[in-house]
Amino acid sequence: MTETAGGSAPRLFDAIQMEVFSNRLLAIAEDMGSILIRSSFSTNIKERRDCSTALFDERGRLIAQADHIPIHLGAMIGAVEAILARYKLEDMAPGDAFICNDPYLAGGSHLPDISIITPVHHDGVVRFFAGNIAHHADVGGRTPGSTSGTSRSIFEEGIRLPVIRIARAGTIDVDLLELIAHNTRDPEERILDLKTQVGTNARGAEMLLRLVDRMGWPTVELALEDILTYTSRRLKARFAALPDGEYTFERSLDDDGFEGPKVPIVCTARIKGDTLELDFAGSGPEARGAVNLPDSAIKASVYYCVKAVLDPGLMPNQGIIDPIKITAPEGTIVNPRPPAAVAARAVTSNRLCGAVFGALYQALPPEDTMASCNDSTSATSVSGWHPRRKATYVYPESMGGGAGAFADMDGQDAVHVHTVNSTNLPVEALELEYPLLLDEYCLVPDSGGAGRHRGGLGMARQIHIRNDGTIFSARSDAHLVPAPGVHGGKPSSVTRIVRNAGTPGAELLHSKASGLVMKAGETIRVETLGGGGWGPPSQRPIELLAADLRQGKVSREAALRDYGAEMVAKAEAMKPTGPL
Repeated sequence: MTETAGGSAPRLFDAIQMEVFSNRLLAIAEDMGSILIRSSFSTNIKERRDCSTALFDERGRLIAQADHIPIHLGAMIGAVEAILARYKLEDMAPGDAFICNDPYLAGGSHLPDISIITPVHHDGVVRFFAGNIAHHADVGGRTPGSTSGTSRSIFEEGIRLPVIRIARAGTIDVDLLELIAHNTRDPEERILDLKTQVGTNARGAEMLLRLVDRMGWPTVELALEDILTYTSRRLKARFAALPDGEYTFERSLDDDGFEGPKVPIVCTARIKGDTLELDFAGSGPEARGAVNLPDSAIKASVYYCVKAVLDPGLMPNQGIIDPIKITAPEGTIVNPRPPAAVAARAVTSNRLCGAVFGALYQALPPEDTMASCNDSTSATSVSGWHPRRKATYVYPESMGGGAGAFADMDGQDAVHVHTVNSTNLPVEALELEYPLLLDEYCLVPDSGGAGRHRGGLGMARQIHIRNDGTIFSARSDAHLVPAPGVHGGKPSSVTRIVRNAGTPGAELLHSKASGLVMKAGETIRVETLGGGGWGPPSQRPIELLAADLRQGKVSREAALRDYGAEMVAKAEAMKPTGPL
């Protein structure tokens, strides 16, 4: 039920109509995402799908988000809030569009993620905002890719965009567009992708207006309030079903971007009745490097975590935002002060998600929990001169790892987890688009934590450099801190980045190696960590251990260490009962 205007008698929800309407909005957002991916020029958007779309009402409330990159949600919310703080609705004309990216000036999460927000008018009044965000391969700054983990301030990370009107009455401001583009290493990519972002919102606006024309604005307005109210009440009911109490979990970063002590990320979940507070007091100080997590990124991380753990089927709208209280002490790694660097914020976001998952799981029965995932993202940037295009290229990549094991199944191998959900660039596209070769792309044996159910395996990707003067940078973590197991399960491996692996000159690199100049013939190999194990290894079914050994996912040496000689002997004696 929901209350009608003026506090009159409650009105019953029409569950079917509400579900249909919510899915209409979601379909529009998803269609926008498909248009953005299909129409973009850069491989990072058209192939890796590092972009997101969402719809908002005229008050800036989220009404639908497509299923893309969770961390992008906070930046789009921040962008709409920044627009509403700066401009009046009546000062916006049909066909206007706004651009921004800065975490301190416009609610962004890091500078390569550029938001385009478009007001949608119906009968001369702004009723909605259509929004999209895309990760651009480079936005300038000290290091190609604009995501160096060793940046010491945001001024090193690229061009900063407060809220600016990039289109007026349907006409793009070409002067502004070229000013932005020519402050980056690949202006052609920036111009074409930004134009696509503006056009994507225009298409979304058309679809929204057709929906309003079909249903009528009063019906749409009422339906919006229904779905937001329902979502909020359903989430509060999930809180109320949990035992009251305080639940604390800690995950740690290897360092703060430079070699030094581990940095704790601490989450305390306070549950009382139908309320939930997530308090990050105890987390480490503001980082010297670029792993600081700005406001929009911590919010997006938290909203994703609560939905994923407590109610994955919940509608993605403002109703999952309003009931959650977030507390993050200022001046810490999870609430930095300007001009702290934030380019590698995804590393910390995923680690923070691991802490939130661990805290919330303590309020759930063991059978509903999972071990820690890789809780990281190993991202790299490779840049150099492109002989065919006669321009500088920047190739960004982010790699997944193993997911944590569940009570009833092994963790997934080689997947992105938490707030990073892009795909890997296919081998064929990589070698076609860039002067690079991919030597190997495979799973990493023994990388998942042992247990009754094994953690998922990490992945390896080895890039072969073809031209002198190629520049490599990384923003990674979990090179020292593995994914812990749960309920007796063992921890995972750790991540490694190796220059010229398998040669006499092999060099193990720091997780935030930045600006390395490489020669033709050299290689970079990234091996990511797996997920933690669930339950004691002694309880692993012999047939599962036997399959691991046959498939090469677990070596004999690791199996002897983790499961013991007796279990290994039984596993080796088993005959295959199905396909490998």
